[in-house]
Amino acid sequence: MTDRRKTVAIVGAGPAGLMAAETLSTHAGLAVHVFDHKPSVARKFLIAGRGGLNLTHSENIAGFAEKYAENSARFATYLKRFSPDDMIGWATSLGIETFKGSSGRVFPVGLKATPLLRAWLRLLDQRQVQFHLRHSWIGTTDTNRLIFRTDGNSQSEFAADAILYAMGGGSYAHLGSDAAWISPLAARGLDIAPLAPSNCGFTVGWSDFFLGKFEGSPLKNIAISFDRRSIPGDLVVTRAGLEGGAIYALSKPLREALATAAPVAVTLDLKPAASADDIIGQLSRPRGKMSRANFLRKMLNLSPLHIALLHEFADKSDFDDANRLGRLIKALPVPLTGMQGIARAISSAGGVKFANLTDDLMIRGTAGHFVAGEMLNWEAPTGGYLLQGCFATGAVAADGIAQYLGIR
Repeated sequence: MTDRRKTVAIVGAGPAGLMAAETLSTHAGLAVHVFDHKPSVARKFLIAGRGGLNLTHSENIAGFAEKYAENSARFATYLKRFSPDDMIGWATSLGIETFKGSSGRVFPVGLKATPLLRAWLRLLDQRQVQFHLRHSWIGTTDTNRLIFRTDGNSQSEFAADAILYAMGGGSYAHLGSDAAWISPLAARGLDIAPLAPSNCGFTVGWSDFFLGKFEGSPLKNIAISFDRRSIPGDLVVTRAGLEGGAIYALSKPLREALATAAPVAVTLDLKPAASADDIIGQLSRPRGKMSRANFLRKMLNLSPLHIALLHEFADKSDFDDANRLGRLIKALPVPLTGMQGIARAISSAGGVKFANLTDDLMIRGTAGHFVAGEMLNWEAPTGGYLLQGCFATGAVAADGIAQYLGIR
């Protein structure tokens, strides 16, 4: 008997592609095929879960959408289609309970990505979603035939009634998101914003002495400020500079500033819970026979790392002036000399510009070609916003595909 179902090809087996596949697999009139050039699926998803898979955030929708900056209005619409509550319900439907951490971030119980992915793939298998691994997309013909390079450098073609491109951005290229899609899509006339690192570390010219003692040390309960924004959180001192969620949240303004001139100074508040006046008052007490380091530890509970940072970036004379030192503890300038490359970034900015697309993420002027996930020109901080954005755009594109194909 001839299969009269319409065929959907999804290129990219990451979160956006898999969510689209799940959504489309609920329609009996569709045959869903997922292609990926790696030998297994969702590799970056698994790596993201090594330190605890942050699925989403419990923040209210208005605040959540603001994390997408200039795309906030657009993502507010996407989040109506697949909200943080939907993400939690989705995990529960796969047999994975979730919990909310003290920061408002939402994690699966057990924190790991592997059980969730296994349950997800079982569901897709039950719904007869077909996977084609080790298929590297080369291009698509005007007649909706996708061309793939397979093992041994041979080529194959696949005809589809609708296509979703969900091949990721440019970070963690070794896991699959190698941005090889840019040239073929640009050749078809798409306007693509250059990819750039986002949620990445920034470089600092540490002294050898400082690195020898503090490389790898966590800098906890601080606040980092730049361009009238202050982000509380933690950082890690690395050989190259600084990493961590607090500085990741400033990736966009810092990247733009560094593109104009370097270095760029951020300020660190080493005691965000204390006022400058309180700190100055403590520092104005007699030191007696205590060493400077012991005095700072006793009066302000500053750690050796805090004190070393002050020595790294303050003048020696500042330590003899309670007023200047107190204000430096509240706003210590740290010059950033650059940012780490896209290969080491958690995510990437840039991609297919939304002006190329309809509201349901179909490429204008095409016969049912859609885009979702990190291929799109957006960025967001860590904290559950990245994964939520990928899932939501995958769901929106899947709805668009079903509507395009006349499936109800």
